[in-house]
Amino acid sequence: MSDTPQQERDQWEKALDEKLNELKFCQKEHNLQSCFPCEKLLECQLRAAYVKAVYESMNKGSGGGFEF
Repeated sequence: MSDTPQQERDQWEKALDEKLNELKFCQKEHNLQSCFPCEKLLECQLRAAYVKAVYESMNKGSGGGFEF
């Protein structure tokens, strides 16, 4: 996802990549290009975990709230 070489990636970037891969696998498995057409969009735990990983990769685990 990032242009950072693999050996320089921190734990949050690695976690983000893992969640992104899981999300893409789910989309492919359900023949979707995006999560938006999915009927489980609002209650999807996989997507929620991905969003959390995005936030954590941006703040590098420094905390703070994150609510939509």
